[in-house]
Amino acid sequence: MPGRALISERHVRDALDAGLSRLGVPENALVTALARDLAADRGLALVPAAELAPAPAATNAPAPPPKTLALGCDHAGFEMKAAMRAHAESLGWTVRDVGTHSAESVDYPDFAFAVARLVQTGEVARGLMIDGVGVGSAMVANKVPGVRAALCPDVFSAFNARAHNDANLLTLGSRTMGVESAKRVLAEFLSVEFEGGRHGRRVDKIRDVEARFLPGDSLPRTRSGDCDCHS
Repeated sequence: MPGRALISERHVRDALDAGLSRLGVPENALVTALARDLAADRGLALVPAAELAPAPAATNAPAPPPKTLALGCDHAGFEMKAAMRAHAESLGWTVRDVGTHSAESVDYPDFAFAVARLVQTGEVARGLMIDGVGVGSAMVANKVPGVRAALCPDVFSAFNARAHNDANLLTLGSRTMGVESAKRVLAEFLSVEFEGGRHGRRVDKIRDVEARFLPGDSLPRTRSGDCDCHS
């Protein structure tokens, strides 16, 4: 049936090989008889994909406060960060700045992770991370379950990232775009809402892929000694 997800024996075997105890099944998906039989034989539970989707509730955190933004940068993004903070605040957003707080050389993964963690735990609604190009920070943030980070070099990319991909973290490159362009991109990212519909089905599939690599059935928590901000 067109537009209907199919769960086959291959999906079940992949889940078993990954050590999962549950396999998320999208709403209205067609599950083949072979897939059901193999899952039953091997003790793999077939559950609605929504039950496995990373969400603030899974971390026992409340829904994120509206119009709250986690903001971070490395040394390359330090100058741009101040302008982006002021712009976000002018748009009515409350900003939580996790650093860095000087132009001294630092490692972007530390600050990209700090921003991503605040998004993941539901302490903020969206995140913004600025480094030299934006690629490295997007890579880091997308390692955090529940985070969908998008590098957006232009306004259309920002629109698409929000409307179609439900991105919750924006990365920018201070060495690839000017401050005024960055402001327009940020404004678009903060104003556009997710359209859902067919895009919701596709984002659910992103979550399904992510769920295959989660250790167990819940989101990983920060280990003792890990930090979630730099102040």
